[in-house]
Parts: sequence; C-alpha cells; structure tokens
Amino acid sequence: MPAFHVVKVVLSETSYGYDAEYTYRYPDILLGVIRPGMRVLVPFGRGNTKRIGLVTRVYEKDIAQDDVIKPIIRLVDDVPLLNSELLDMVFWLKEHTFCTYFEGFKTIVPSGYAVIHKSIYTLANSKPDAELTQEEESLYQVLLKAGSQRETDRILAEIKSDNKEGLISSLVEKGVLEVIDDIKRKVGDETVRMIRLSPDYKEDLCSLTPKQKLVAKFLTENCSASVKETCYLLSVTQTIITNMHKKGIIEEFRYEALRTPVQSQSVDINKAASDITLSPEQQSAYEGIFELIQRQKPAGALLHGVTGSGKTAVFIRLIKDVVSMGKSCILLVPEISLTPQMVSRFSSIFGDIVAVVHSSLSLGQRLDEFKRIKRGDAKIVIGTRSAVFAPLSDIGLIIIDEEGESTYKSDSSPRYNAKDVAIKRCGTHNAVMLLASATPSLESYYYAKINRFSLFELNHRYGNTKLPQVVVADMLTEAENGNSTAFCSDMVSRIRSETDKGNQAILLLNRRGYQTNVTCPKCRGAVKCPKCLIPLTYHKSNGKLMCHYCGYYATFDSKCPVCGCDRVRLTGLGTQLIEEQLGELFPGARILRMDADTTYSRYSYEEKFSDFEAGKYDIMIGTQMIAKGLDFPKVTTVGVISLDNSLFAGDFRSYERTFSLLTQVLGRGGRGENEAVAYIQTFVPEHHIIELASKQDYKGFYEQEISLRRELIYPPFCDICTVNFTSTIEHDALRAAYRFVDIMKQHSDKLDDKLPMRVLGPAKEGYGRINGKHKYSLTIKCKVSNRFRQFMSELLMQTYKDKSFSNVRVYADINGM
Repeated sequence: MPAFHVVKVVLSETSYGYDAEYTYRYPDILLGVIRPGMRVLVPFGRGNTKRIGLVTRVYEKDIAQDDVIKPIIRLVDDVPLLNSELLDMVFWLKEHTFCTYFEGFKTIVPSGYAVIHKSIYTLANSKPDAELTQEEESLYQVLLKAGSQRETDRILAEIKSDNKEGLISSLVEKGVLEVIDDIKRKVGDETVRMIRLSPDYKEDLCSLTPKQKLVAKFLTENCSASVKETCYLLSVTQTIITNMHKKGIIEEFRYEALRTPVQSQSVDINKAASDITLSPEQQSAYEGIFELIQRQKPAGALLHGVTGSGKTAVFIRLIKDVVSMGKSCILLVPEISLTPQMVSRFSSIFGDIVAVVHSSLSLGQRLDEFKRIKRGDAKIVIGTRSAVFAPLSDIGLIIIDEEGESTYKSDSSPRYNAKDVAIKRCGTHNAVMLLASATPSLESYYYAKINRFSLFELNHRYGNTKLPQVVVADMLTEAENGNSTAFCSDMVSRIRSETDKGNQAILLLNRRGYQTNVTCPKCRGAVKCPKCLIPLTYHKSNGKLMCHYCGYYATFDSKCPVCGCDRVRLTGLGTQLIEEQLGELFPGARILRMDADTTYSRYSYEEKFSDFEAGKYDIMIGTQMIAKGLDFPKVTTVGVISLDNSLFAGDFRSYERTFSLLTQVLGRGGRGENEAVAYIQTFVPEHHIIELASKQDYKGFYEQEISLRRELIYPPFCDICTVNFTSTIEHDALRAAYRFVDIMKQHSDKLDDKLPMRVLGPAKEGYGRINGKHKYSLTIKCKVSNRFRQFMSELLMQTYKDKSFSNVRVYADINGM
C-alpha cells in the first residue's frame, strides 16, 4: 500500500459529541511546511462544508486504494500559533474541563487571530464545453454582464437567498465558476509606512528640488524613517515623498509597529530591585521560596501574609532572581482593577520585558502582546486569568496573587481554574507555583498544612504601619437612636475629621445601582426581569430598571411595568444612592464611585485609581473591585456599608467569601504614617464571621470552617462536579436531568469502590431562570481522577445521541466557585 502524507485535524464549530481528531491528506509541496499548531481549511461532512481546523499531528500513513481521505484545501497560518506545550494544553483542557478541542485553542490564542473565511466565485477565463441547462445558461449570461466582483457577489447572494445554491454548485462542477477561498484575519498587523533611499540613487545624477534634497540628506543620515516623522521634522508634505517615490529616488516599505499597552522604558533591573529592603520575615520567606526555585523541580508554595505585610516586595525579589537565571515568570492578579498599579510598579523596575494580558486591552493590543511574548521579547507577564496561557518558554515561577478569588475559575467553556493550569505548566517547566493571599482558599491552606505545598507566613505588616482598629457598628442600635442614614454616626464623624486633615476614606458596598429593591403592592412582590426571575435594580443616573444578569432594562416612570400600579416602593442601597447621600453629608468632599457603571472604558481603572492616589478625591465608594490589592497611603478610614446578605447566600463558600472580602477591604487602611479605623456596619454583630474578620483572625476562621467541611464532606475533603441542564422550556431541562440520572445508573456497572460518588438533585439552580433559560443541576460529590473524568466524558457523549436532550444544553463543571 502506498504511503501518504496525512495530518490529524480538530475542527471549529463542532459539538462535544462529534469532537474528535479527523484525518486529512496533504500534497508533497507542503512536506516540511505544514506543522502541528497551524490552522488549515478543510472540507467536512457529506456536504464538504468548509471548516477551519487545527493541525495536531503530521505523519505518514499507508492507505488502501478504497480508503477515502479528503485533502486539506489550504493553509491558514504561515507558522504554528502553538508550540508543543500549548498544543498539549489543548488536549489537557478537553480532558479536564469537557470542552471541545477548538474551544481550548481559542482560550489560549487571542481572539485577534480569528479568521473570517469567504468563498469568492469568479467566472472561468473561457466557457467550458460542458452542456448547460437553460437556467444555468441564463445565470451564466447574467454573470457575463456583471461589471465588477461586487456585482457578481450580489447576483450570487440573490440566488442563494432563493434557495438555489445547487445551481451555483452545478456551475462550479462544470467549470463555469471558479472558487477562491479568501481568508482574512479578524485583526490585522499594525504597520508604519517607511521610506529609504533607493539603492540606485546617485546624488550627482538626480535633479532634485530643495525640499527633495532635504529629504535625501535626511535619509542618508538616518538610513530610514517613517513618512509621518519625515514630513513633521522636515516640514514637507506627503506630495514631496510621493513624487520622489515615483522617480525611483526612494522606496517604500512597511514596518510592523506593536500595539503595546505599557509605555516603553529602559531601567537598570539590578539597581531598581536592590532598592527594595526586605524585613526579616520577608527575607526568610524569600529565601525559602527561592531555594525551591533553584532545585528546578515542580513545586508549590503558599505565601500567607496579613494585609500590608509586603508580599509584592517578595514577588519582585523572586522575579528579579528568576529573570537573572534566564527564565521567565507569570504574575496573575484576580481583577483587572489591580492590573494598573501592579504593572506600573513592575514596569518601573523591569522595564520593557514586562507584558500585560487582560480583557480590557483592545484586540490588537492582546494580539501584539502575544507576539511579543512568543518572540521572547517579554520575560514577565502580568495579567488576569487568561495570562496563565502566555506562550513563554522556560518558565521558572508562576505567582497567583489573592489566590482564593473566584475569578480564577472560568464560568464559560472551557471551565478551567487558573491554579490547575499553573500546576500543569509548572510540571512541564520544572517551575514553582507560588500562591499568595491574606485570605487563601481553605483548600490551599489545608494542602499547605499537610505539606502538599510549602507554607511561608508573614504575620506582621511591613515597616511601622499597623492594622486598622476595627469597630463593629450595630445598625439596629443606630436606628433605635434615631439614625436613619446608611452610615453609623461614628464613621461620619471620623470621615469628616480625617478628610479635613487631607486624609482619605474608602467605603465598600457590593451592590451597584441606586436602589436594589423595586416592590409593587398590587403584584405582591418585587418587580422582576421578564427574561430572568431576578428582581430589577433601579438606576437613577439613567432612569432605568435594570437586570444585572441579562442586561434587560426598562424606563421607570414610578409605575409598576407589569400592572401599572403607581404605589411602587423603592428600597435597598446601591452605590449610586450612597454616592448621593455622601454628597449631602459632606458637601465639599470630592467623591469617586467605582463600579461596573463607571469603569467600562478601557483606561478607566488606571485613570481613576491614579487620581485617587494623587489626592484628587477624598472618598471612594465602590464594589468589590476596590477591596483587594490596592495601596493608598492616605486612607485612614475604611467602611463596610453592608455585607450581611453575603453571609446567608446559601452555598458552602458563603462564609469564606464574606470573611475574605471583609478582611481584604479592612486591610486597605493604615498603609501610611497615620493610624486607621475601619467600620463594619451590620445587623448581626454577634455573627462569628463578623467577629473573626474584625480581628483579622484567618487561622481562627480556618479552624472553624475546616472542621465544618470535614464533617459535611465538602472540599478539600471531596471534589464537587455539577452537571447543568439549561433550556427555554423548564420541563425539558428537568426531564433531561432525570434522564441523565438514569444513564448514570445504566453505567453504574463500570464503577468500583475506588470511584465513590454521592449524587444530589436534580435541583433548580440559583434563581432558576437566567436570560430566558431555565437551569437545573445535579451535584456530584466525588474524588476527581482520570477514571472519573473518563466516566463523565462517556456520559456527556451519550447525551448527544439521546433525543431527550435535543432541546437541552448539558455541561459539566468541576469544583466551580
């Protein structure tokens, strides 16, 4: 049997049930050119629909004469977008998160690399001898009269809209029409128009005008320059440049200009890093972690330090030494809001070798940062969750700051946790994963206590700064004393006196909008989103009732949008209302509001936080984006307006989330020379989480919570896999959930004692309906292993063959946050 050149390809736009590696052949001319990690255009299915695919393997195969293997149509990329490590990551994501191969690929590669495929039909140079039907001949004559490609496209589009695509296909088969596959990248490269003297230019043989001589002399001295800077520096017009190009005096070329979000700067890394002085606690942690790095074996470490203990200084020293070893580093932060301060500090120390990756960058910026990292121009990558996939080589250290935050877990496919990806990459590169937080997740701290991770602790703040004095304000007592505002009286007095001294205050309320409850007495309940079962929030700034889940909004005219009742009652607190009340209490104060409604523009975080740090504002009110990782030395008052609702959220992580948020926001105070006071306003002052957070007692919280989880069998003593069922019809979602349980029972013979599971449900998930889709879920307590993942994959594959799931979307999520 003859041997053929073949490739394995995974396809875009493929459902999980049909997601597999498909075999295609390629011609000899592409031997050595086509490589794993490149994209190709291939025919797929009986109709040979053209799909973009990713090459995963290139090899030789013996093929029998009766074997039909389709050829690839064309290459999409000139070079591989993924190296062998990241290509392996695509397979890892599919296995561990139950996504498709191409979903894994799109998660790793910036969306700016996405391509748009279009089939362009043109008439053949000469009419073939094939006999045409009357309808085909009629279309052929019409196309002959088309004066442009645009007109041809319009004519054929009308044919397709009349469901006559078969007519076009017939003309292609008979050679009347030719097909050109046009592929364009979603975001092109940014280039600059450059000029230089032509190699044939001889000064004594050319007759030049005075301005042309000026340009020629400038290019002789500088070799090349952009058209823009030439015109600006020499005060000449582009007409001069154009005429010189026409005469062959100069030649034009394009130079790629990378769209970098960080301003370029040159620094002395050793000098800048050596200016940082570590405390004895910091020095001990640094030495212990660096010893792990020097072993060049995969390892995990947890740096647990109180707020303000100087964890970032330890990061800087470690990264400096890792870069000095010729290795690269990744630093992950949980929120985009933390990126500007972190990038600014690291860029001032490490200069141009710092790259930034997060979703607020433009598509072009993300594309060019990916290129810069891939080329090796950047050795340090700072960013949010997706930065863990940065195409660095020889990674020595991956740092995950504020590692307990839920934002490190993706809530869309692929549903990966950045910590799991970091562990995978550290195993490949023999690197160290460093988790860091004042409030680490219970799982991480537990693993550190049982020596799965090395534990390093910073129990004191850096320098002479002190943790804030914490006051728990009972808002029931405040109300009994006649206080009808949203602020306890002591905090109001404190803010007034401190702002008069030039100090600042930070207030947290984790609810945006003006008022969060809109109640109709006639409907006997809250006014809810018609697409969701979620109460609408009133936004005074635009006069709308808004749903914070699906984006629905309706104009509010003081009447119930359902029944028209004009006795609608507005209650609850949102950041807009707090901002308004602060303005009434402190008429001269400069107030900054930070929430999703005020930070939607690209550079809003950086600009607003910079203004607050510069003292342009006295009080900052915001949601959880202001609670972590920020360092403002002038903040001497911190207030938590209300977090009671989060204590009773109803899931096993609610106490952990509330304790973490309280501890983090209280730690924003007292980072300068002056002592700070922090206020926790609550209607349940005796609650043990409030008490522990007011003492900043993480270890006390850990001991209580870990005992509860051990008794009730929750992580870290088990894993939790949720299988979700969504449908526009509630009955279909619930029926599919019960059918899935039946399928599990049918496969129970494949289970053994080493694969224990406890299945709970099905139960309605959350509010039950989001954006018009009803959601039910099964909760499976288990121990995740290769065998369990294989078991779940087989079950999910079977759902695509079962008609019970035809109107239902099914997906699994392991250890969701």
